[in-house]
Amino acid sequence: MGKGFQITFENGWTASVQFGGGNYADNRDSRIGWDNKNHTVVKSKTAEIAAFKDGEWHQFEHDQVDGYCSPEKVLEFLNMVAAKDE
Repeated sequence: MGKGFQITFENGWTASVQFGGGNYADNRDSRIGWDNKNHTVVKSKTAEIAAFKDGEWHQFEHDQVDGYCSPEKVLEFLNMVAAKDE
């Protein structure tokens, strides 16, 4: 639905990067759950990030997700998740 992506690293952790309607990102107020039959590219300058493994969630300071993250922060987060101990 063009909302973002999830990727699982060799260590078993899955990182989630979301930027569609309802996510804590530039497109938060966009329609949630719209049918993207035309495969429209959704663009955003910020994203919501999270990570999980076997029911355990990465914990940010106050929540399990962090929102309105810059591309640089997303990249830093992906690298951190990839380097987590199994």
